[in-house]
Amino acid sequence: MHGKIIPFATNVAAPKTTTRILDAAEALFMEHGFEATTLRAITGTAGVNLAAVNYHFGSKEELFQAVLTRRLDPMNEARLALLTRLEHDYAPKPVPCEKILTALFVPALELARDRHRGGENFLRLLGRAYADPAPFIRKFLSDQYAVMIARFKAAFGRALPRLPRKELSWRLHFIMGALSYTLAGTDAAKLIAELTPHETNNDEALLRRLAPFLLAGLQAPMAASADVTRELDGELARRR
Repeated sequence: MHGKIIPFATNVAAPKTTTRILDAAEALFMEHGFEATTLRAITGTAGVNLAAVNYHFGSKEELFQAVLTRRLDPMNEARLALLTRLEHDYAPKPVPCEKILTALFVPALELARDRHRGGENFLRLLGRAYADPAPFIRKFLSDQYAVMIARFKAAFGRALPRLPRKELSWRLHFIMGALSYTLAGTDAAKLIAELTPHETNNDEALLRRLAPFLLAGLQAPMAASADVTRELDGELARRR
């Protein structure tokens, strides 16, 4: 009889243990970054021993990936579902750029409002992860975002048919960089708090202000870009 009860109890306890570990790791990685966070700190916060972390996740790198995947997978699925719906609604015409940005931002805003899914703390962790120099983190994020980025790049390409693909790739790179820096930085959050103290969600306010800026960058004419490049080249030449 006991032989039947013990496996059942173990199965019930396992999800609680993994959740505690993930929650503790998420909070500590967000506050201190990947390198500065130790497994000892995670186990102490989660109230588990090191063997539990090794059993459920393996290494600290694998635990970090699990922390990101837990939130990223649902968010990216929601982004793709929203983009698919927009493409269906606008077919056979391309989806406008502002609507594509909406599909990119709305799931992030929904996550920022939902503490049960990590809330604004997870978005800040994601921003820190993008800025982290560790090669495995960059490769993981690149792989994790590959399908989503490809879909959004194709949608932006249809919306901006005159923009060369190479230029579009650069602009999407800048979009993701601006998004991650904005979420990771504390200076912008402080600015929101000072200028609009009534805002209850800083990350939501930041994303709403970032979207028009990114849209303008996406739709900027190539001629203007060329003029800026020539101006920069001229200034560099004068300084030599």
